[in-house]
Amino acid sequence: MSDQIKFIVDNLNKEPFRKNYNLITFDSLEPMQLLQVLNDVLAEIDPKQVADVREEMPEQTAKRMLSLLGILKYKPPGNATDMSTFRQGLVIGSKPVIYPVLHWLLQRSSELKKRAYLARFLIKLEVPSEFLQDETVADTNKQYEELMEAFKTLHKECEQLKTSGFSTAEIRRDISAMEEEKDQLIKRVERLKKRVEPVQNHQQMLKIARQLRVEKEREEFLIQQKQEQKNQLFHAVQRLQRVQNQLKNMRHAAADAKPESLLKRLEEEIKFNSYMVTEKFPKELENKKKELHFLQKVVSEPAMGHSDLLELESKINEIGTEINQLIEKKMMRNEPFEGKLSLYRQQASIISRKKEAKAEELQEAKEKLARLEKELSMKTNQTRESGGTEVLKADEFKRFVNKLRGKSTVFKKNHQLIAGLKAEFGVLQRTEELLKQRHEHIQHQLQTAEEKKGVSGYSYTQEELERVSTLKSEVDEMKGRTLDDMSEMVKKLNSLVSEKKSALAPILKELRELRQKCQELTQEYDEKKSQYDSCAAGLESNRSKLEQEVRRLREECNQEESKYHYTNCMIKNLEIQLCRATDEMKAYVSSDQQEKRKAIREQYTKNIAEQENLGKELREKQKAVRESHGPNMKQVKMWRDFEQLMECKKQCFLKQQNQTSIGQRNLLATSISCFEETFI
Repeated sequence: MSDQIKFIVDNLNKEPFRKNYNLITFDSLEPMQLLQVLNDVLAEIDPKQVADVREEMPEQTAKRMLSLLGILKYKPPGNATDMSTFRQGLVIGSKPVIYPVLHWLLQRSSELKKRAYLARFLIKLEVPSEFLQDETVADTNKQYEELMEAFKTLHKECEQLKTSGFSTAEIRRDISAMEEEKDQLIKRVERLKKRVEPVQNHQQMLKIARQLRVEKEREEFLIQQKQEQKNQLFHAVQRLQRVQNQLKNMRHAAADAKPESLLKRLEEEIKFNSYMVTEKFPKELENKKKELHFLQKVVSEPAMGHSDLLELESKINEIGTEINQLIEKKMMRNEPFEGKLSLYRQQASIISRKKEAKAEELQEAKEKLARLEKELSMKTNQTRESGGTEVLKADEFKRFVNKLRGKSTVFKKNHQLIAGLKAEFGVLQRTEELLKQRHEHIQHQLQTAEEKKGVSGYSYTQEELERVSTLKSEVDEMKGRTLDDMSEMVKKLNSLVSEKKSALAPILKELRELRQKCQELTQEYDEKKSQYDSCAAGLESNRSKLEQEVRRLREECNQEESKYHYTNCMIKNLEIQLCRATDEMKAYVSSDQQEKRKAIREQYTKNIAEQENLGKELREKQKAVRESHGPNMKQVKMWRDFEQLMECKKQCFLKQQNQTSIGQRNLLATSISCFEETFI
């Protein structure tokens, strides 16, 4: 409760209440002040609840608050007797009643505001059936229901727009940008039209361009339709392949199986499905329903505080101790027959649990098998799309294994051949190393002999000279070849240049003449263009002046036309009024009384006289009622007193009659007893 009060005080100190309470001042509020606080919170949720509870009757305040709490779907804790105490506590401003209401309201203020707003339009007025028999009332009620449904749809659309993330400022900016773009496009279209108008056959060209655009759009649509049909074809091919694979698997299973095994498999599937339908699924459905009912019950109850949770925990502990005591008492009895039954019950429960576990395992295995088959089909489709090979069947796999065995034998032979070549390569590599060592040894002996003779390095220089001479001869040969090639290439280029010059000579002459003509034409073009620009500017200014003048004259024409129509209407109205006035004068002046009665003046005078007579009669009735009011009230009072007196006499008569009947019974009993005594 303390957490609840703290939450209420914190929310009342915030916007829009600003009460500036603390725990002590809030707890010390009078019942009337507490009711005013509750009314302020309700007024924040529904502005119609703004009122001063001191100026209202307590029953009226309680009725108003209860109606709003009913609309907001507040459920007070407890049963029907607690509902009566809740109403009484709300009338007198009881704290245990008002604190939970305040906590519930402040905890869901935004949601309740929305609910109160919708309740103004969605709470249906109940019209009695006898009133609905009238056509006008029925039509009005139907229109009212249609408007209510329209409000529901509009409110849903409004909420969707609020939650969609679009803001009005962004939409307005987009609209303004679109309008600007539209204006720019209109201007561009006008400019293009002006440019196209001087061109010959521009209408036909525009028509052809329009047809081209339509054909391009049609081409895009056909391409899109073709792509969609390709996708549909691809999906259909996939579905066909999947169905063919299923058919192959079923045929393969049917080819290997016997009728007895198929029947046995079908019986097992039927047993499993019947168990799932009759036992497992109903239990799961019942458990889900219980869980849903429990969750709905939890949601419908008001929010619990820490103290409420502690109380529930204590109750749970008490009930647990009671259950343990009952179990101990049952075990203390230790009846043999019950012990046997409990053993059988335990075995039956264990078997049922095992059965449920196996059923769940089987269901999981089936789901896993379906998932793996789906993954397999996806993988096969992916391999087909990427150009890979399909997954092999049993016969294909056998053929593949036989091919692989043949290839493995060839591989082994080639492997042996490679091993022999590798061994030979090793021998040759070893001989090469030995020959290199021997060459180095001979070279070393040669150097020592040259040093002894005094000509060290002779063999090395001899080898270098031989190598350089061979290189020089090769380079000389290459230079000779390159020089011959270059001389031939120069001759060819010179001959080509001379040929091109002779071919281009007449063209260059024509080009010089054309350049002179081009210069002359450019000068003439510049002069003509300047003249055209000046003329176009003058014509443009004249055109703008003429357009302004035409616009002004059209406006004046429109104004004059409107004035003309207005004066015609006024003349017609005045003529009608004049006709009515002349008719009225004729009727008023005429000597015929029947014509005079048709006059408006006579009708008004007659109505005035009738109303005056009616007013006189009503005043006379009022005077008579005032005069007879006092005696009539006295007479009513006398009749009420007389009625009370007669009621009192009736009660007295009934009491006296009851007493006389009791006395007669007692007298009869005494006389009978005396008679019996005398007789005995």
